[in-house]
Amino acid sequence: MEIVIREYVETDAEALWNLFFCTVRRINIRDYSQEQVEAWAPDGFDLSVWKQYMKDALPIVAQIGDVIVGYTDLQADGLIDHFFCHHEYQKRGIGKALMNCVLNRAKQHGLKRCYSHVSITARAFYEHFGFQVAEIKNVEIRGQHLKNFVMEKWM
Repeated sequence: MEIVIREYVETDAEALWNLFFCTVRRINIRDYSQEQVEAWAPDGFDLSVWKQYMKDALPIVAQIGDVIVGYTDLQADGLIDHFFCHHEYQKRGIGKALMNCVLNRAKQHGLKRCYSHVSITARAFYEHFGFQVAEIKNVEIRGQHLKNFVMEKWM
């Protein structure tokens, strides 16, 4: 089936939260403990906070048929703050389609650099697109410490 890349609409917010939650809990568990993924994607998170974040971030959404299968964003300074592919649609070209879209937008906006705070799980994916580790970090989320990488790509 065809992957459609489109702009975010407010009615996507809940589906994006579910995608984020399930992906962190089912995919990132490969590289993080149960306590860490529960802190990262907590039960009972306030959906109104998420909706406001999505409204501000203006993500790019990937869809196959009527299923949202991934999303990302590109902030004005080149930050890719979120980049997630549905846990049931991994390794099907969705991430590639989203990353190509983000990098093309970055070029169109004249950005010199894109960067992201990348999980252990996503590091190889970002490296495949020419991102390099600029810094190794240990971030605290809801009392849990998670290792991640600041990765950057110079355009």
